[in-house]
Amino acid sequence: MTPEQTAIKTTYFSIISNTILALLKGFFGYFGNSYALVADAIESTTDIFASFLVLFGIKYASKPADDDHPYGHGRIEPLITFLVVGFLVISATIIAYESIQHIQTPHELPKPYTLIVLGAIIIWKETSFRLVMRKAKQTNSSSLKADAWHHRSDAITSVAAFVGISIALFFGKGYEAADDWAALFAAFFILYNSYLIFRPALGEIMDENFYDDLIKEIRTIAQGVEGILGTEKCFIRKAGMQYHVDLHAIVAAEISVKRGHELAHLLKDKLRLDLPQLGHVLIHIEPYHKEL
Repeated sequence: MTPEQTAIKTTYFSIISNTILALLKGFFGYFGNSYALVADAIESTTDIFASFLVLFGIKYASKPADDDHPYGHGRIEPLITFLVVGFLVISATIIAYESIQHIQTPHELPKPYTLIVLGAIIIWKETSFRLVMRKAKQTNSSSLKADAWHHRSDAITSVAAFVGISIALFFGKGYEAADDWAALFAAFFILYNSYLIFRPALGEIMDENFYDDLIKEIRTIAQGVEGILGTEKCFIRKAGMQYHVDLHAIVAAEISVKRGHELAHLLKDKLRLDLPQLGHVLIHIEPYHKEL
C-alpha cells in the first residue's frame, strides 16, 4: 500500500469515527443535561468536515507532477491544514460562547450515565489519536497529523467534561455550572492545540529547516557511494508527503565531466532507493583539490 493509499484509508477511519461519536455525544449530552458533552459533539461535527478537507487534500496532493506543477501538488497539504485549524478555532469559539451562556443560566445537574459515555469516548479518541498519528508519521502527511490532533483534542475535552460532570454530581446542587466551566476550559485547550497544528504547517510553507535528522541520514548515505568524497550544502523542503533535496556532493577534481555526471546519478538513485520519502533530488557536483 502506497503512503497516499494509507493516508486516505486512515482519513476514512476518522470520518466514520467522528460521525458516530458526534451523534452519540449529541444524543447523550442533550438528554443527559450535559453541555460539556454537547460541546464535544459540536467539536466532533467540525472534525467530520475537517476530515473531509484532509481527504481532499491528500487525494489532490497525490496527483503526479505536470508542466504547471513540476514539483507535484504536495503544497496543498499545509493549506488544507490551515483550513482544518480554522474549523478548530470556529468550534472553540462556539463552545466558549455557549459555555458562558450556560454558566449564567440555571439548569439541572448532568445525568450520572454521562460519565460512562465520556469514559468510553476518552479511551476511543486517545486510541484513535495514536493510530492516526502513527499513520501520519509513516506517510509524512502534515494534514493527517492535524487530523490526529483533532482526536487528541477531542480526548482532552472529554476528560475536561468528565471532571466537570464528576464535580457537579459529587457536590450536587449549586455546582451545576462545573460542567459548563469544563467546556469553557476545553475551548481554550482547543485554541492552544490549534496553534500547535498551525505552526509546523506554516514552517512547511515557508521552507523552514526542520529536517536535521534527515540531512544527517542523507550525508551518511552519500559518503557510502564510491567516488563521493563528502558533501557540502544540503537543503530540504517538504511538499505533501515528499521531501525535495538539493545536495552538493564533493568528487575528485581530476575526473571527467562525464564521470561526475555518472556519480551524481548514482548518488541520486542510491538516496531515492534508501529513502523512498524523497521526491526530487538535485545533485550539484563540487570538485575537490588536494592541498599541497
